[in-house]
Amino acid sequence: MSDTYDVDVLVLGAGPGGEGAAMGAAKAGRSVAVVDRYPRVGGACTHWGTIPSKSLRTAVHRLTLFQSDPMFGDICRKRQVGFPDLLRNAASVIDKQTSMRRTFYDRNNVEIICGEARFIDAQTVAVRGDDNDARVMRARHIVIATGSRPYRPPEVDFSHPRIYDADTILSLNRTPRSIAIYGAGVIGCEYTCIFRQMECKVNLINTRDRLLSFLDDEIIDALAYHLRDMGVLIRNNEVLTHIEPRDDCVLLHMESGKIIKDDVLLYAQGRTANGDGLALTNAGLQCDERGRIDVDDNFRTAVPHIYAVGDVVGWPSLASASYDQGRFAAMHMVDPNSDHRLVENIPSGIYTSPEISCIGRTEEELTAGKIPYEVGHSFFRSLARAQITGQTTGMLKILFHRETLAILGVHCFGQNAAEIIHIGQAIMAQPEPHNKITYFTQMTFNYPTMAEAYRVAALNGLNRVY
Repeated sequence: MSDTYDVDVLVLGAGPGGEGAAMGAAKAGRSVAVVDRYPRVGGACTHWGTIPSKSLRTAVHRLTLFQSDPMFGDICRKRQVGFPDLLRNAASVIDKQTSMRRTFYDRNNVEIICGEARFIDAQTVAVRGDDNDARVMRARHIVIATGSRPYRPPEVDFSHPRIYDADTILSLNRTPRSIAIYGAGVIGCEYTCIFRQMECKVNLINTRDRLLSFLDDEIIDALAYHLRDMGVLIRNNEVLTHIEPRDDCVLLHMESGKIIKDDVLLYAQGRTANGDGLALTNAGLQCDERGRIDVDDNFRTAVPHIYAVGDVVGWPSLASASYDQGRFAAMHMVDPNSDHRLVENIPSGIYTSPEISCIGRTEEELTAGKIPYEVGHSFFRSLARAQITGQTTGMLKILFHRETLAILGVHCFGQNAAEIIHIGQAIMAQPEPHNKITYFTQMTFNYPTMAEAYRVAALNGLNRVY
């Protein structure tokens, strides 16, 4: 086999992970090409996941605020705004994001190849386009960043007009009267808030005993209370046996004997990584039953010149983390001896209404690790800025070491939590002794702001120590 290559780096997938890898390699002077099955870049994150769902959430939130405002409420209620109307706002954001991201590739001379990629061998990929002609590409390094898709068990008929997954729900052409959401993970909880704010009756069906069990217990309890207060019916410890779709409804038959009847069903039981359609065995690789590919700490697969990043490797399956993983993989292939490392603590953002965001360890983890810690709280209802905006639901919670005062975790539930968390992240990331909770008592915050919650929480926590 010839040692000539078409490009130095071939990236499979144009989502956040693929974009990070492509930009990192191009900035380092490597020739790069990107393969994606869709003609518009951005991946599932831009077209079916993060961007449309968060745009939809924001549109619903704005509508709710107007409807509850004495000045605009009557006008809003007179005009019927449905689910398709709100989706149009998401479409405009997708167009802007796609156009912007395409310029990144153009400016860095990265070729975009549209088609389905399959390995021929460990350094050769065939890309088959719509015309069914295959283009063969050889590369020194290959980055697999093919993302993921909603998990679809074979026994569920997703072709039925009343059964949706997290992708197809964006094609819903009406506002349902009621919806059953099977799966109470991040996606399930986010869409629960969206549909409930549109005054749909929502059955949130959770196969576990608690919502989002990876979160701090206090945040979980706050979310569950808030959802119930909104009128959501949460059904914990329920397992589906079979679905009975009808012309006018969907019946869900549960192991407990319950039969749940709703207008439509959103099946949101996790995701499947897109590693299963790449003919990985031709490259000496394999994926697990959910399509995920194993990698080492440097995101190299079992074949050292092939890397994998993003959802296709599994946790944490965040767009932000995927992009950073792609950039890291590109840096490693350029200089394997680099001491660059990804940050240990990655913030997570959950776009329920209101938002949840956290970084670092939970109380449960600290207790299990026998780490002496203390807690500082700030409840939004006591903050002047929250009172002014009317967004008083929520709290900020800081966990810190009782002896060293180092910040160990920050957890936030409330409006703009995904923004607020980054203040805590910045201080946590500082080297000792600059990562202490006392930073927040020594600094002056603008007043009134939501950032002031850090000062209030710090004083609250330190009062328990001194």
